[in-house]
Amino acid sequence: MTNEEIMQGFIERARAAQKKFDAEFDQERTDACVRAIAKVVYDNAEMLAKMAVEETRMGVYEDKVNKNRGKAKVIWNSLKGVRSMGIISENEETGIIEIARPVGVVGAVTPCTNPIVTPMCNSMFALKGKNAIIIGPHPRAKKCNLVVVNMMRAELEKLGAPADLIQTMEEPSVELSALLMKSVDVVVATGGMPMVRSAYSSGKPAYGVGQGNVQCIIDRGVDIAATVPKIVAGRIFDNGIICSGEQTAICPKEDYDAIMAEFVKNGAYYIEGGEERARLTEALFPNGVMNKNLVGQSVKKVAEAAGIELPEGTKVIVVKADGCGRASYLAKEKMCPVIASYAYDSFEEAVAIAQANLDYEGKGHSVSLHTNDIEHARFAGQKLEVARILVNQICSTMNGGALTNSLTPTTTLGCCSWGNNSISENFSHKFLLNVIRVAYPKKDTRIPTDDEIWG
Repeated sequence: MTNEEIMQGFIERARAAQKKFDAEFDQERTDACVRAIAKVVYDNAEMLAKMAVEETRMGVYEDKVNKNRGKAKVIWNSLKGVRSMGIISENEETGIIEIARPVGVVGAVTPCTNPIVTPMCNSMFALKGKNAIIIGPHPRAKKCNLVVVNMMRAELEKLGAPADLIQTMEEPSVELSALLMKSVDVVVATGGMPMVRSAYSSGKPAYGVGQGNVQCIIDRGVDIAATVPKIVAGRIFDNGIICSGEQTAICPKEDYDAIMAEFVKNGAYYIEGGEERARLTEALFPNGVMNKNLVGQSVKKVAEAAGIELPEGTKVIVVKADGCGRASYLAKEKMCPVIASYAYDSFEEAVAIAQANLDYEGKGHSVSLHTNDIEHARFAGQKLEVARILVNQICSTMNGGALTNSLTPTTTLGCCSWGNNSISENFSHKFLLNVIRVAYPKKDTRIPTDDEIWG
């Protein structure tokens, strides 16, 4: 069977399932399907995490368990009770009635770094809008992807919904993924930039993500003993493969030594410079490109690749960068438990260091800021070219939405035009809806005179 025939089968099954779903399922039954998708991942978090680690050979089992449970819980909590079909709002003052209808068939290309929660999240968003979805997994995660998709399909069948609302490629390929993106109604692309660029050139509406390289600024006056553990926790989560993971520690010059000492106290191995820094940089970035063999690997494996002997119990490597921006490879995204450190004089310089690093890699994504000064938070928001500035939180686990903040829970984070993305916020089900606006004349409207308009 040719790729074209395979894809035609996917599309025909998806359209038939979506048509039935749209015609027969009201909001309550639709939400029951969305809940079931999340709950089956939540209930099987350990098994799915084990499969993901074994197949992809990256990440941390315990962190993936927490991710499976956490994302299932927080995404469902955000969708519960939200209108997503028919009349979703009526405003007598503006005279606007908003009516939501499905986009149709969604194509989702998912990464090996998040092989369970990204298919789950995309499927929840698609079904919340009464769409069908076809998933194109990364080949390195095809087995665990198939297992989780089959579990979600089984839950739909229990609720009387068509299983073909969620389909996946059992044998994914670059060619089949490209064909998927050209055949569906809307594309959601989560993964490397070449694949995201392919989504945007598919000829279909597409939502992609930009590359991560989260800069972490530590402001003066913060509680160092409370701040450093958050940065360490964010950097080591799932062995550093989260795009929202903290990449740097940009510190006040007069507090730099105390902050580094606090990192060591929290399990860091600190490298000041010299030969160790050179070996680590070469191991991480041979020929200037992130070493794919170290992505999602433990700090021990990273150290071994660099010929560095770590003390027992080391959690993360902190290395003083030899420059910011294009002056140092250490300014780039490091998808493993390594942090680059910097010292600054003024807060304006801290922001400039962060922006220089973002200009090298990761522009548009996010910055982590630890501060007690709201004016500094506002200044950073006006100067840094990112979609999100997360304040006083663990960025890797809370940047994609959390029960403790108001960011939209998701696994796909838009990165503005700076990151070559079409959205500047966390992706959600609302981007998989066609919203029709019925417009009445506004009540009791007085037409302003030309003088009032131009005056």
